[in-house]
Amino acid sequence: MPIAIIVEGKNDRSKLRRLLSSDVEIYCTYGTPGTEALEKLQKKVGFQEVYVFTDNDSSGKKIRGKLRDVFPDGEQIYTRRGYAGVEGTPDEYLIQQLEKAGLEEYILYPPAPAL
Repeated sequence: MPIAIIVEGKNDRSKLRRLLSSDVEIYCTYGTPGTEALEKLQKKVGFQEVYVFTDNDSSGKKIRGKLRDVFPDGEQIYTRRGYAGVEGTPDEYLIQQLEKAGLEEYILYPPAPAL
């Protein structure tokens, strides 16, 4: 089944795009989505398996709540408090969170440093 990850903004999307294969669709809410934006997003996502990856702050929680109503089966992934959103989270931590969500097969692991 195709995979869709929903993030808050385009910087979050570009950060995850570097870490995930092109098999994964990444959609943005561009802030807190209204009813019309949620309907459009729902149409775009269709029947893909949904993962919601938002910041661990008040606006991230608000967005997550709205997305939970539209995608009740969507898996929730979070950044840690203190990181400047998904875009400001270290790659290693993002990879850990993606692994926890069971997305290993889609992760583009960085090459190991040469010794």
